[in-house]
Amino acid sequence: MPEPRPRTAAPALDVAVVDGERFVLADQRPEHFILVVFYRGLHCPICRTYLTQLQRALPDLKALGTTVIAVSGDTEERARQTVDEWKLTDLVVGYGQTPESMREWGLYLSHGLKDPEPALFGEPGIYLIDRTGDVYMAALNSMPAARPRIEDVVGAIKFFVDADYPARGEA
Repeated sequence: MPEPRPRTAAPALDVAVVDGERFVLADQRPEHFILVVFYRGLHCPICRTYLTQLQRALPDLKALGTTVIAVSGDTEERARQTVDEWKLTDLVVGYGQTPESMREWGLYLSHGLKDPEPALFGEPGIYLIDRTGDVYMAALNSMPAARPRIEDVVGAIKFFVDADYPARGEA
């Protein structure tokens, strides 16, 4: 299944979050954007670095009117362990994303090769969803490395907001 295209409705996303609530994409009302960061899970040291950088950028993202969530297919126990061990005190972390949902979002899926990798998990991706619920921007990876740098994502969002820049890539 191809990934969602810019200027089309984002797929549904309804996941439990570590604080005990649920994150329902359709219920979000950001000033400008929702940044959905799909990560591989607790087993991934690159994800740890990435989400730590994302947490540090939360004040800047909030100032840009952007709601942020990090999502994986991890279990509740593994997601809580992620938040605790990685010290993600301010980042909203969702868990339990299904393989079907991962495919709807166009994520690449991998089979675990060794412990502690899950049997099946989603590879990283980021989506920027506009305030109407449409896909604005996407960046997907089939491997854990070479993701967009968080500071570049923040800079891009600042540009998009300041320039009232339209979504691209829909053709």
